[in-house]
Amino acid sequence: MNIVCLDLEGVLIPEIWIAFAEKTGIEALKRTTRDEPDYDVLMRYRLDILDKEGFKLADIEEVIGTLDPMPGAKEFVEWVTSQTRLVILSDTFRQFAEPLMAKLGHPTLFCHDLVIDETGRIADYALRLKDHKRKAVEAFKALNFDTFAAGDSYNDLSMIDVADHHALYCPPERLIAERPELPVARDHRELRQIIEGIL
Repeated sequence: MNIVCLDLEGVLIPEIWIAFAEKTGIEALKRTTRDEPDYDVLMRYRLDILDKEGFKLADIEEVIGTLDPMPGAKEFVEWVTSQTRLVILSDTFRQFAEPLMAKLGHPTLFCHDLVIDETGRIADYALRLKDHKRKAVEAFKALNFDTFAAGDSYNDLSMIDVADHHALYCPPERLIAERPELPVARDHRELRQIIEGIL
C-alpha cells in the first residue's frame, strides 16, 4: 500500500512569503528555507520584520486571497488521489494554507499554527512537532506504507531521506549539486512519471 507525501509551497502553491514580499516591496521577506535551513531562525527573522513594519495577519491573508495553485497542480493532486493516498507535509501555517487548500480540492494537510494576539498581530508560531515531516513519513512506514516523498528545499530533506522512494521538485541548483543522487522533477508531468514508476 502506497502513500505520497509532498511539500506544499514551491510544489503545489506559490511561496506565500515571497508573494507577500513582492506585494509589500520588502525584499528581506523573500528569504525562504532554500536560503536558511534553520526554520526557527527563519521564522524569528520574519516575525521581527512584520513587527517592525506593523503588518498583521489580515495583510498577509489579503495577498493569499489573490494566489492560485501552481499551473497543473490541481490536476496533479486529482491524479495522485485517484491512484493512491496523498498527504501534504508543510512547514506553512493553517491560517495561510486553508484558502489555497480549498482551491486544490482539500487534500489532507499536516502543518503548523500561528499564534495571533487580540490585535491581529502574529505574536508567535506553534510547531505541530519539530521535524514533523520526517516523523510523519517514519510513522507511515511503521504502518507498513510504501512511502514516496518529494519537496523543493532543504527542510524537505529529512523526510526525503527516510522515504522508500523520493524526488526533488524544482529545487535550487545548489541543492541539486549537493545531492546528485536524488531524482529531480522539473514539472508536475515529470513528478507524475516518477510516482507512476513506484505505484
